[in-house]
Amino acid sequence: MFARKILFPTDGSEISARAAKAAIELASSLGIGVVALHVIPPFSLPIGDGMYGWVPAYDEQDYLKACREAAAEIMKEVEAVAKKAGVPFSSSTVTASAPWTGIIEAAKDNGCDLIVMASHGRKGLSGVLLGSETTKVLTHSKVPVLVCR
Repeated sequence: MFARKILFPTDGSEISARAAKAAIELASSLGIGVVALHVIPPFSLPIGDGMYGWVPAYDEQDYLKACREAAAEIMKEVEAVAKKAGVPFSSSTVTASAPWTGIIEAAKDNGCDLIVMASHGRKGLSGVLLGSETTKVLTHSKVPVLVCR
């Protein structure tokens, strides 16, 4: 069998929703389950320049609560798609300073042997300079990665 469990990271964007749908359709055709993943960046205080510098909008607990609530909404949407397709579904929300490391770790921790993810499509110089989380997952993952455009 090609895969036994698929991990798909989602950030709630339209392109990641399309990748989630593709992951669920593939899982349905293979008769396997999926794990949806949302990666939260760690809390950090803005650095200011004195009296007129940045003022944090959140403290760490408020920040994490808001991020988890947003992730729960995203997961609710993809869970409904999986449920409609009859695909076993679970979800995970992790905090990682680099999303690609969170994705690779989550695939390992959840026993996933395929990662399906979106390419956010940076092109030209911005793609070269900024790189992409997808490229980093492709470079470092020990499991296959299917990239959706």
